[in-house]
Amino acid sequence: MSAEYATFGLAPAMRAGGVLANGDYQVHRDFVDFVVDGRPLLFQLSDLDAVSPLASDVPPAIFTAQVRSLLLEADAPLDGGRYVIYGCPECEGLDCGAVTAVIEKADDDYVWRDFAWQTDEQPDLERNGYHGIGPFRFHGAEYRSALNSLLNGDSGPRRRVLLIGARVAVLAKLAAALRTIGIGADITRDATRVPPDELRTYGAVAFGRAVGEGERAAVRGTFDRASVEVAYVDGLAPIVPLLVAQIEHALDRSPRELRRLTRMVAADGEAGIEVTSTCRVQLTAYRLDHLYRTHAQEVFDGVLETGRHRLALDARAVRGESFIVARTAGSVLVEPMVH
Repeated sequence: MSAEYATFGLAPAMRAGGVLANGDYQVHRDFVDFVVDGRPLLFQLSDLDAVSPLASDVPPAIFTAQVRSLLLEADAPLDGGRYVIYGCPECEGLDCGAVTAVIEKADDDYVWRDFAWQTDEQPDLERNGYHGIGPFRFHGAEYRSALNSLLNGDSGPRRRVLLIGARVAVLAKLAAALRTIGIGADITRDATRVPPDELRTYGAVAFGRAVGEGERAAVRGTFDRASVEVAYVDGLAPIVPLLVAQIEHALDRSPRELRRLTRMVAADGEAGIEVTSTCRVQLTAYRLDHLYRTHAQEVFDGVLETGRHRLALDARAVRGESFIVARTAGSVLVEPMVH
């Protein structure tokens, strides 16, 4: 086997859900990504909106079966010894296309080779193969240790959010939007009476702008006494898509160095963006007018190369109290526009 040895690891990853500027919804998916030679494999293939088969929202028995399959403890699900490495976030079939590869044993090692984009029973390697990617040869002990670690505990994140605020109508719309994209949400003004076992089901707490510091401190104290670590979100404005984006960012458990979108600043009509691999980036501006009506406008949609970028924005979209949401397939950032 000519494959060179590569390191194999796993890391939490996210397909960011959200309420898009056109009103569509994008489902939130948490999954475990494959890290090859210190970099997410998904980033090395192309700018795909895809998740690995190790998704946290599949039933435990199916999750375990997926792990066992990657360990070659079960027959390959596709012809030719091929396995799905990344698939559509919205479905489980090949109709939308999937990244597949042959996985095989070589002595005590595991080899991933012949990566391809597959939509039918048989892939066309010449036309749809990922040429130049792999083959990867992984040390057996490292490979098995990483995958077996997923079977030894809870692999799923806490995908519920506690919403605290004064504007019940906004909170109700926000909770409905979060539930639509696959995130549980509950509304309260008093978290002190919530049992510790229930507190442990939350991954984030979001405060509305009208919640005072005393109330916020009381909520934090409740979670501290229960020894529950959560992300706290200070809502920027009563704009549901904006708040959803803030919560999505707070729920991102992936290591910062393994994210595609790592930094954004918004000032003086420009957005500064930093990406770690070539990807499509979408920027949406949200603003409130003097009557507190919401306005949304897509101000950038394009592919950015690895590195830092300065993007001029439509001055009409970012005047007054405005906010910028930057989104890739795997992450989302939110910043207020500084004038």
